[in-house]
Amino acid sequence: MSDGAETLMRRWFQEIWNERRIETIYELLAADAVGHLEGEDIVGPDPFVKHFSDLLKTFPDLRVSVDEVVAQKDSVAVRWTVAGTHQGAGLGLAPTGRSVRVRGMTLAHVRDGRIVEAWDSWDRTGLSHALS
Repeated sequence: MSDGAETLMRRWFQEIWNERRIETIYELLAADAVGHLEGEDIVGPDPFVKHFSDLLKTFPDLRVSVDEVVAQKDSVAVRWTVAGTHQGAGLGLAPTGRSVRVRGMTLAHVRDGRIVEAWDSWDRTGLSHALS
């Protein structure tokens, strides 16, 4: 299963974040999946689509590079870097026009070809410094 979990997560970052394919969210995320994001938990694809859309309003040119993937059975960890320009209101700040690069990680559990639970952790302090 680890090869399938790795492939699924690579698709998640490429197709959703870089190619903006919202339909892939519904394909790869279980209906009752729990996402443990920085500061909140969300359940299911619809709240994730809202989260995704809000981030893209804030950073419309956002791109994610997958730096490393480690998979074992139904668990997969992804170390990633995101880059974008703060062009929209979001994160409690007026747009700064500044370019940012932030590192983070996602740990996901996969079952039956879908993400069922995931945790995101990223460098919020680095982002705050880049935007101030």
